[in-house]
Amino acid sequence: MAREEIRAPAMGSVWSVNKAVGDTAVANEDILVLESMKMEIGVQSASGGSVVAIHVAEGDVVEENQVVAVIETP
Repeated sequence: MAREEIRAPAMGSVWSVNKAVGDTAVANEDILVLESMKMEIGVQSASGGSVVAIHVAEGDVVEENQVVAVIETP
């Protein structure tokens, strides 16, 4: 199985975390939502799989390109 690192597309604060470790995610589904410059930005996985790590919590500030989650793909 391969692992996909989900990275923040922009600097911002974590608005909501939609998945937890052990959840299944499908391709292009929001894993979490960032708020940046008063815009909500969905952070998705490119492929589906099982969520094996979430590295942020609601309210955290993230940098652009920071790893925020990891998905294990089949």
